[in-house]
Amino acid sequence: MPEIWVKPERMPRHVAIIMDGNGRWAKKRGLPRALGHRAGVEAMRAIIRESSDLGVEVLSLYAFSTENWKRSTEEVGVLMGLLLEFCGREVENLYRNNVRIRILGDVERMPEPQRTALKNAMERTASRTGLQLNFAINYGGRDELRRAAQKLCEQALSGALRAEEVTEETLRQALDTAGQPDVDLVIRTSGEERMSNFLPFQTAYAELQFPKILWPDFGINEYHAALDDFAARDRRFGGRSEK
Repeated sequence: MPEIWVKPERMPRHVAIIMDGNGRWAKKRGLPRALGHRAGVEAMRAIIRESSDLGVEVLSLYAFSTENWKRSTEEVGVLMGLLLEFCGREVENLYRNNVRIRILGDVERMPEPQRTALKNAMERTASRTGLQLNFAINYGGRDELRRAAQKLCEQALSGALRAEEVTEETLRQALDTAGQPDVDLVIRTSGEERMSNFLPFQTAYAELQFPKILWPDFGINEYHAALDDFAARDRRFGGRSEK
């Protein structure tokens, strides 16, 4: 285990992962896409456990975007079924391991069974103080900013907020990630090098990594390597390097 990445001061506080490549993983093996998504859930479960064990404060996982509704009815059905299965099997385990679940995205527009399961997961783990686990579900970054602007407009119309009081911090507190630190590290598997509308405000100064490995094959060793790479980077946040 490389020493550099286990030093607490060099660990990212907030890791965000775009879990890409489930379909291609299945296709390479001549398997149905559904089995690729199921393998992706197993990879996700391992990364959640490791993040908790390593002391990562926040882990954000891009699970289902607002654009994913355009996929085939069959594939969307598989994803919705896996979501219910995960909630049924894992919420109690996460609770026992002091993990708090938060949903990023428009939960109210989810189908009723999934909406209820997600709300129950958040309520059940609300008291947990360890890893904050964000699932981006029915999430789009532009939609999040729209909803945040809507909240601020409602506050202004009620007289609770004046125009000159709208700051970066008031906007930050209107986002789905209110109260959490900005993203330090973004990992997108499968080799695609784009953000796909994921946390545009929160990732402004994030370090980006695009490993070519497909998500179901992204294991603990690959995660450690990503954290090791992050720890070695010189983060300047727009300033000059001190090296």
